[in-house]
Amino acid sequence: MSNLHPAGPLPAPKTQRGERTRQKILDAAEREIGARGFSDASIATITAEAAVAQGTFYLYFRSKEEVLRELVLRMGRRLRHHLTLATAGAGDRMQAERLGIRAFLQFVRDNPNLYRVVAESQFVDPAIHRAYYEEFAAGYRVGLEEAEARGEIAPGHAEVRAWALMGVTDMVGRRYAIYDQDRPLDAAAEAAYDFVAHGIGPRAARRAEA
Repeated sequence: MSNLHPAGPLPAPKTQRGERTRQKILDAAEREIGARGFSDASIATITAEAAVAQGTFYLYFRSKEEVLRELVLRMGRRLRHHLTLATAGAGDRMQAERLGIRAFLQFVRDNPNLYRVVAESQFVDPAIHRAYYEEFAAGYRVGLEEAEARGEIAPGHAEVRAWALMGVTDMVGRRYAIYDQDRPLDAAAEAAYDFVAHGIGPRAARRAEA
């Protein structure tokens, strides 16, 4: 990542207290960057929000860009864990898609600042922004290929499908979980799933083609 120090991130804290302080700074950075944007957030405002000295910041991070990278990685870890738990009981791939869409929208609504941080990263470090989506898509593609092999979904281009499905949930998430945080999510989730499961073509025509 070009905006990071060539030596890489600083070592992880050796004590629980140090890790708590590091997480406190990350939490504050998530709020600050999510609310202000990367340009307007500063190390000074982040440390003020975290209630730590500015010098403490540099014990754990070399730069604001390094914090952003860690927040993008945090988003990926948290989201994958959340979706894994939400879809663990699915009987097949289509049920997993249905549960996953609803869980994704809830995650976005519950973590709006973290979601905005990922969006901000495309302007700060396109490489980490791209890597975030590529890593997610790679796992998604494998899941679709395995579902196709089990006969749970129709044959198709798994990689294209993965990116298309990510695009659907990403945009629906922006509209109904970020822009409008008061509307119940169930209807939007079901409409998105209906699109995924059935497309937009006339259903009678699709049945005839089948």
